[in-house]
Amino acid sequence: MAKHFALDIRDGHFSWARKVDQITAEAKLDGIYVVRTSVPAEDLSTAHAVQAYKDLSRVERAFRSMKTIDLEIRPIRHWNADRVRAHVFLCMLAYHVEWHLRQALAPLLFHDTDLDAARAERSSPVVSTEPSPAAKSKKAIKRNANGEPVHSFGGLIDHLGTMTRNTMRMPLAKKQHVTLLSKSTPLQEAAFQLLGFDPKRVQ
Repeated sequence: MAKHFALDIRDGHFSWARKVDQITAEAKLDGIYVVRTSVPAEDLSTAHAVQAYKDLSRVERAFRSMKTIDLEIRPIRHWNADRVRAHVFLCMLAYHVEWHLRQALAPLLFHDTDLDAARAERSSPVVSTEPSPAAKSKKAIKRNANGEPVHSFGGLIDHLGTMTRNTMRMPLAKKQHVTLLSKSTPLQEAAFQLLGFDPKRVQ
């Protein structure tokens, strides 16, 4: 705060005065961010540059997701350069897979599936994006437009993890075995349909 005041300190004397011009000039910029980029305007418009800056918050969420909440890839001490690069590569690969899973499973999650349309309705790219009507509806009634229940990403993955593959052996024919798959729940069937594959064929 001292930079906003002019001080006069002498023996037996002390006085101060506000630097009005400096304070006024700084007040005009209060709360303003200046975003600069080296990317040509024809490749990155002003609106996209602002959105790219705002999307940096996703980087923080991605790191938090990788290390704690979803992927739980704890930091590991690596002293070899190749192992460090391999660890970082696996972290990024895991998050890449998770990102695509979130995009594919968005109708069954609380994710806003109309985010681009909601952003297009803003008066300025600086303004915060309001959730779309679809997102507000999912949050309110906990169901999507098809009436299916919506979940958090972690909760949906946990539910998909309840599928089992059992190997059955007969007492009278121990060398023979039968593979028995658990019956998919409606939620699991909807999720695998969105992912575009049949878990029985994968197994």
